[in-house]
Amino acid sequence: MFTPTRAAALDALELFLPHAGRDYARDRNHDTGLERTNVSRLSPYLRHRLLTEHEVVAAVLARHRLPDCEKFVQEVFWRTYWKGWLEQNPEVWHRYRREVGEFWLDTDAVSSDYRHAVTGRSGIDAMDAWVSELVITGYLHNHTRMWFASIWIFTLRLPWQLGADFFYRHLLDGDAASNTLSWRWVAGLQTAGKTYLATAENISRYTDGRFAPTGLATSDRALVEDPLPPRSAASVADPITRVGRIGLLLHEEDLDAASLGHDHPWLTPELQAFGTGHSGGEVVATAAFADPADRSPASVSDAVHSFTAGALEDAASRGRSSPSRPATVLPDTLDSTVLRWAESERLDAVVVPAAPVGPVQERLAALGNALASEGLTMTTVTRRWDALAWPHASRGFFAFRERIPDLLNQQGL
Repeated sequence: MFTPTRAAALDALELFLPHAGRDYARDRNHDTGLERTNVSRLSPYLRHRLLTEHEVVAAVLARHRLPDCEKFVQEVFWRTYWKGWLEQNPEVWHRYRREVGEFWLDTDAVSSDYRHAVTGRSGIDAMDAWVSELVITGYLHNHTRMWFASIWIFTLRLPWQLGADFFYRHLLDGDAASNTLSWRWVAGLQTAGKTYLATAENISRYTDGRFAPTGLATSDRALVEDPLPPRSAASVADPITRVGRIGLLLHEEDLDAASLGHDHPWLTPELQAFGTGHSGGEVVATAAFADPADRSPASVSDAVHSFTAGALEDAASRGRSSPSRPATVLPDTLDSTVLRWAESERLDAVVVPAAPVGPVQERLAALGNALASEGLTMTTVTRRWDALAWPHASRGFFAFRERIPDLLNQQGL
């Protein structure tokens, strides 16, 4: 279903554009099976930034008036909102990571009911079909993800953390914020006391009668948790070090080197100077690395590994520091591997696209320390899209949604 290249992403965008307006608003909640022309199927590309949010929204707005395509634009901003919210509440991610790790260390917690559920033997036909689809394709319709999470938590009574972990290990578009916070929302943790309860009637209606599962929970009780610490400010990019030889290091959260270049007017002024030779520094080498196994202490699907590897190769083929020098795909994410690359390129500084809260951000923090110990500077570049939007993700999405017209205006859209 998904070819991990920017060319395939652009083809998918072009196919979807005629349907991004009223068609999408009318039909987006229907899951009719594997052929889904009613949704964009762009999420795996946006998640790895083989496409950027800006260019997708710009393309849609070039074909549709905002009142007609508002629902789709809001869906793009949902991912941005989740990331901004988690940036300001990173303890939610840290707790989730600890709890998943504890479950996998406790063999009693990973029960036979869990194993039946993730191997398509729950006894609920819809769940078993969705498990098969997820494992085979790396994708589920967004409405189906909500039904799945609700049945998992309230009917099967399995830990939400293990459900989120199962999704994260298999979804091509899985990211720390959208996945973790969506599961918390269904469970009644994200919006305290507000749960989502799947019903057979709703499932039957929006699957065109393909599924009408029986025996689903008819009541739900929101989960509770210890209070969270006060939220922190959304992170911002470090000052750019404009000296010497600079290496650009891409990662699986952001694989579009071209749109980090100076020829894109919506990017930060700091990065527009890169490669021009006029800032006291110049990008002389580009590399890319990824480790999707970081998503979980359990095994991550072959589909996720394959898509990430393909996306990395595609990014490297496009991420040239000069016409004759394609980017280097690093064989692993070890600090020593990056250091050897930096040494071979005689770098003075390494620049990385900022990664939101999640495994990549954790990996980059450790890498920054390792580089500093060798006298190298590592600085991050936060895309303008994120820098403008994340600070407004401090409350619920409906408050954030009111900011979307202003955010579009600030982006020149």
